[in-house]
Amino acid sequence: MNREPQSNPDLKERILQWLKKAWSSFRVWFKHYWQLFIAMLKKFWHRYQLTRWIIVIFLGIFLIASIHLTFVAKTADVKNLKNRLQRPTMIYDRSNQSAGSLYAQKGTYVELKNISTNVPAAVLSTEDRNFYHEHGFSVKGLGRAGFLLVKNKLLHRDYISGGGSTLTQQLVKNAFLTQQQTFSRKAREIFIAVEVENQYSKNEILTMYLNNAYFGHGVWGVQDAAKRYFNENASQLTVPQAATLAGMLTSPGIYDPIEHPSATKQRRNMVLQLMVENHKISQSAADQYKQTPLNVTNGYVPNDSYKYPYFFDAVIAEAESRYHISEKDIMNNGYRIYTTLDQNQQRSMQQTYDDDDNFPQNSADGTMVQSASIAMNPKNGGVTAVVGGRGKHVFCGFNRSTQMRRQPGSTIKPIVVYTPALEHGYFYDSTLQDKKQSYGTNNYTPKNYDDTYSGTVPMYKALYESLNAPAVWLLNKIGVNRGYDMAEKFGLPVEKGDKNLALALGGMTKGVSPQQMARAYAVFANDGLMPSPHYITKIEDASGKVIAKNDGTKNKRIISGKTAKEMTSMLIGVFDHGTGETAKPSGYTLAGKTGTTNSGVKGDDSNDRDKWIVGYTPDVVVATWEGYDDTNQSHTLNDISERSINYLYKNEMSAILPNTAGTKFTVEDAQTRANDQTKGSSKGWGSFLKDGDNFVNNFNQSINNFGNKASQWWSNVRSLF
Repeated sequence: MNREPQSNPDLKERILQWLKKAWSSFRVWFKHYWQLFIAMLKKFWHRYQLTRWIIVIFLGIFLIASIHLTFVAKTADVKNLKNRLQRPTMIYDRSNQSAGSLYAQKGTYVELKNISTNVPAAVLSTEDRNFYHEHGFSVKGLGRAGFLLVKNKLLHRDYISGGGSTLTQQLVKNAFLTQQQTFSRKAREIFIAVEVENQYSKNEILTMYLNNAYFGHGVWGVQDAAKRYFNENASQLTVPQAATLAGMLTSPGIYDPIEHPSATKQRRNMVLQLMVENHKISQSAADQYKQTPLNVTNGYVPNDSYKYPYFFDAVIAEAESRYHISEKDIMNNGYRIYTTLDQNQQRSMQQTYDDDDNFPQNSADGTMVQSASIAMNPKNGGVTAVVGGRGKHVFCGFNRSTQMRRQPGSTIKPIVVYTPALEHGYFYDSTLQDKKQSYGTNNYTPKNYDDTYSGTVPMYKALYESLNAPAVWLLNKIGVNRGYDMAEKFGLPVEKGDKNLALALGGMTKGVSPQQMARAYAVFANDGLMPSPHYITKIEDASGKVIAKNDGTKNKRIISGKTAKEMTSMLIGVFDHGTGETAKPSGYTLAGKTGTTNSGVKGDDSNDRDKWIVGYTPDVVVATWEGYDDTNQSHTLNDISERSINYLYKNEMSAILPNTAGTKFTVEDAQTRANDQTKGSSKGWGSFLKDGDNFVNNFNQSINNFGNKASQWWSNVRSLF
């Protein structure tokens, strides 16, 4: 009997059957072991009471977070909030007289009774209808914020979109926190808001909010906003006007009645409808108000109490860098800042800079020649006046007196050449070589200004005529290291690459600022002691508590008092018969130094890049710089000009010095001393004493030169190993 062959199942069907059997077996296996795992987990969970531990951990985290946030709220200085918002930060001069104030997120503060009732009605209808029935935060708002937080985390967004902030929370955010939208900021906001509610009444909070709200165009507070947009006082605002301002709070840039009148009017009408819903006005009244045209009239006059801009900028910078108080806090917390400012000196310096006739004419393309000056009390380092540039001032912008770095030219000679020379055996009238010669393997060849040389010259004359050849010769004699070390002691920012003979003429990698030069020359005016420059003497918070104080850093001994007097004697000659003669104000004796740097422009050796004058009396040091911000072929300083830096400095000092004590130097001009000595020692014992003095002078120089050569020889020997 023949049997028909059975057909084999299709391969695909066989695979499916196998997968079903495998899945069924896996389910049985997984179920068995899953049940075992659950049983073991229940046993483990029950044995170690994990539910309780999870609850304890959760409550512990919540408790720690609550304690931390409560501490943040309690230390946020909420008690001073009203004082901070009511008054601006005041600046006082060195006589404790008011010198101006700082404004930022602050306008004219008015009490609630002087604000039209239409304003709170519109604001509360828009921003927080339950304001009078909640304690700083809204549970419903927090629920919405929590939902958005979870949503954004799932979408990998590290911020909160919105958050149902109450009016109190908005006040806290503006007054204490940043605008960054994070969960931690929101948590701090809530706890501080509760503390604000504990400290102030609802009406006080509403008043602070309305005076601290931003309304665009640099205007803060409802009073200034009323003036800016309607030329009305806050007490006279109508319902449509109040609705306009309330509508701006959400986004002053979008709902700007000046730039976007159509959008602003739509927003105003929306606020009017919200006022209807909040039972503040009737529907018929709202419909009538919606037809009112949006008329803008500007009657706002900005506050001009930032009277001394560069000085105030420096105060803010010092508060940040030295006392770690942020710019926002300085501008908004109603501090009293006591400073070293002399208003008479500052005012006269600003007037000098406001007069364009004191400066060279602008370049052909209209670029202005820049300049900067600073006045300092040499006894304590207190800055009494400062101007950081010409032209329009930019708030906390670039201050050339403190932030600029330019090569100092010959103003560095007294510091790195003549002072160390006096400290190591030379005398004010020591004979220096005045010849054109080359030094080192690179044949460095300094030249005098007019390329003429006298062979020899006394030190005081080499200084007041600002001769380059004798200065480099002398630095080579005493050793570059001594000049470099002296620059460091005087606080000048030299670098290792500056250890060469060019340092004698101001060759530096980075350069110096006028403030650094004023501090350095204060050493000569203060009998060898260097003070620490500062602007702030004391800062008080809004309640009068001292939060920062400059106790007066002790002056640091840099050179001997004798050396300082000798340097002053020589530096007087700069203004009496030297390079600064035309910069000397009539009726006053000044000591100091001039300086210039070559333009550095290829093919232009006759013009300059920088011009400096640093001068002082026992009462004040004034350092002044002049030049272009960017030196190039079209922007260099002419070597000879009717309105040179000497002209500027003379006018500047003629106005500043009458506002000082007028203390006289206790030393004479070095050239006068030298002439008197020559006359008195021409015969007899005088001649012998003169010869003896020259003998001691030459002996000291010989010993000094021998020491330098021995040091150089030893350095060469060490280099071999």
